[in-house]
Amino acid sequence: VQLQASGGGLVQPGGSLRLSCSASGTIFNIARTEWYRQAPGKQRDLVATITDSGVTDVADSVKGRFTISRVNLNTVALQMNNLKPEDTAVYFCYARAYDMRPYWGRGTQVTVSS
Repeated sequence: VQLQASGGGLVQPGGSLRLSCSASGTIFNIARTEWYRQAPGKQRDLVATITDSGVTDVADSVKGRFTISRVNLNTVALQMNNLKPEDTAVYFCYARAYDMRPYWGRGTQVTVSS
């Protein structure tokens, strides 16, 4: 499985961005897709999860502002609204297969600044 994250950029506080994670390869083996983020000097944190059956969850820090959804069979989106400076980070797409293999995509930078 190969993952490609896109959609990052520079946005003002209160603005919105939509990240996309596109998967290729043996995508039918994917049990769940997640978004993580890592700010400079900090650990990588889980932001949102969607399972193969469509169950979703988001971290408390982004609840009510971020939404994870499946666009199609191989694309998962993260809609980010009302962005705050503390959301600034590199965002990574992650997939876990049914056999527990982890797959990471390259990150996409999100910068929230006026």
